[in-house]
Amino acid sequence: MSACFPKSEHLCGKLRIASFYKTGHRFVSYPLRVTWQRGAAASQAASVQVLVWAPKSLFKHAVNRNRMRRLMREAYRLEKEPLITKCKERQVALEMAFNYMSKDEKDITVIRKAVRKAIEKIISALDSDI
Repeated sequence: MSACFPKSEHLCGKLRIASFYKTGHRFVSYPLRVTWQRGAAASQAASVQVLVWAPKSLFKHAVNRNRMRRLMREAYRLEKEPLITKCKERQVALEMAFNYMSKDEKDITVIRKAVRKAIEKIISALDSDI
């Protein structure tokens, strides 16, 4: 299993992201708001694509937004293995977004715990959709 976060795992495209936010399932895994849905394209079977976002309204300085995005990407990179294996097992494409929603900056352990909790919740939702 690759321990990186390649471009193929990035959720891109304005129209695709807009439709994703309209139709996706949402829940909170504090300090993150997680949006997810099954992928639309059958050509991307067994893939996971992720969007990471820290709003300018919470972090006025770009350096702080970049730091929070970097921490969320790192937390996802470290915790993604069970999700990817489950998607390959089920032959399902998945799109998800992590939106940072706390006004103060949390450290990597808190963010990693939130990402782990979110991934476990998505895996259990995939299991119940059999």
